[in-house]
Order: sequence, then structure tokens, then C-alpha cells
Amino acid sequence: MHTRNDLNHKVFEKMLIADKKKIISNIESLKAEINALVSDDDINDVEDMADLQINNTSDQALLHRLETELAEINAALSRIKLRVYGICEKTAKKIPIERLIANPSARTVVHV
Repeated sequence: MHTRNDLNHKVFEKMLIADKKKIISNIESLKAEINALVSDDDINDVEDMADLQINNTSDQALLHRLETELAEINAALSRIKLRVYGICEKTAKKIPIERLIANPSARTVVHV
């Protein structure tokens, strides 16, 4: 696998770490919200129960998406350490810098 000498890996590492901190904070907040919903004793009728189920389903889906995003960031940070960051996992070509700026955890080039 190739190494990218045209990238400042420290810049992308800082971007990824900042994104990681935000996502971890969002995950913690969401988990607290889910726990508050689950322990809510003010459920009085079927309508309240339905609202609770809808909110819980939405929160669980959002939590899953955030955890997936966190995994992608961790994978990108690992690629930086392995010196293979910015190389397409499918084609071994360089991922354009513009794509990495827009999506620092990108694994592949975009085919059009």
C-alpha cells in the first residue's frame, strides 16, 4: 500500500479528533436522553406510550448512526497511524484532498 506524502496528516488527525470529541459528546447526551425516556414515570395513557416508543426508536436509530460514524473516525485515525490514510481501499489510488476535507474519514474515491 502507498503512503501519501502530499498530505499534512497532522491537520487531518486534528480534524478527526475534533469530530470524534463532538460525536462522543452527542452519544453521551443521547444515551442520557434514552435513559430518561425509559425511566419516565409520567406515562398515563396509550398515547404517551406511543410517543415514548416513537422517540425511543428515533433515538436508537440516531445512536446507531453516531456509533457508526465514531467507528469510521477511529478507522481513519488508525489509517493515519499506519501511514495509509488518503489511499482508496478499493483502487489503491489517492483520494482527492477535497474529498478528505469534506469527509476526513473517507475510505474510497468517488466514482462517477
